[in-house]
Amino acid sequence: MSGFGTILEAMLDAGLVVALVGSDRSCRGLDVARSAGLDTVLVDRLTYGGFATSFEREGFTASLTAALVERKIDLIAMAGFGTILSAGFHEAYPGHVLNTHPSLLPAFKGWHAVALALGAGVHESGCTVHIATETLDDGPILAQRRVPVFSNDDEHSLHERIKTVERELYPRVVGRVMAAMGEGFEPATVAGTLEGD
Repeated sequence: MSGFGTILEAMLDAGLVVALVGSDRSCRGLDVARSAGLDTVLVDRLTYGGFATSFEREGFTASLTAALVERKIDLIAMAGFGTILSAGFHEAYPGHVLNTHPSLLPAFKGWHAVALALGAGVHESGCTVHIATETLDDGPILAQRRVPVFSNDDEHSLHERIKTVERELYPRVVGRVMAAMGEGFEPATVAGTLEGD
C-alpha cells in the first residue's frame, strides 16, 4: 500500500486475516497496521532512487519479493500501491497478486483513471478487482461494481463514491479468494463466479 489505509481498515473490519502489511513509502496505512498489531515491512522507494528516472525497479522489486517470501506470504492484495513491479515479483507469485482499480477495466488504466473517466464524459464508472500481472491494470477480472457519474462530479467526488463501493467489494473478493485457496483452488478459479458481482 502507499496510502491512507482505508481499504486495510475495511479488510480488518471484515474479519480477514492479514499476516503482513507492506508499503513503498511511509504512510497512514502502516500506522493503521501497527495499531492493529500487524507485522509491517517498509521497502522505501527513496532507497532505490525515489521517483527519479534512475529508480532501481529491479532492486526494489527483489527486496520486496524477498521480504514477502521470507514471511511465507502466499496471497497479496494490493491497494493504492504506487510502484509498478518488475517481472520477478509476478514470477514469484504467479496469479497470487490481487489489485483493485478505480475504473471498470479494461477502460481507463493507470494512475489517473478517475480523471480520464470524467474527461471521456462517461455516465458510469466503478471499481474492478482483478488478478495483477506484469502488464499495468491487466489480468483476469474477478469482480466489478458500477457507480453512476453525476453531472456535477469532479475527480474527488467521483473517486470518493468509487472508494465507498471498493471498500465493500474488495474485502469480500479477497475473502472468497482466500477460501478458494484453502480448498486447494488457485485464485483465478474464482473469476467466473465473481465477474460482474
